[in-house]
Amino acid sequence: MTKIDEQFMQSVLNIVDIIPLGRVATYGQIAKIIGRPRNARLVGKALGKSGGYGKHPCHRVVTATGRLVPGWFDQRPMLMAEKVPFKDENHVDIKRCQWHGI
Repeated sequence: MTKIDEQFMQSVLNIVDIIPLGRVATYGQIAKIIGRPRNARLVGKALGKSGGYGKHPCHRVVTATGRLVPGWFDQRPMLMAEKVPFKDENHVDIKRCQWHGI
């Protein structure tokens, strides 16, 4: 397993910080942007540890199918407040709200 180092964490958070209000990005998308296309799961692990790095809009990151983080009960209300469209209780409508920046 690849270790989450400080540089990797900062690279992930720098991308998360530019996801616009009302849009979402996927773990895989962030991994590709930072030049680590095979590390989508590691992006997820990094975001799970991001609490010690200040406030970042990590709620805007979902799986490739639009699935929310299981057990993170605040994610859905935060995305709803930003008017992100949902397909069902646990999935955003990724086709309508995926960020295509960078």
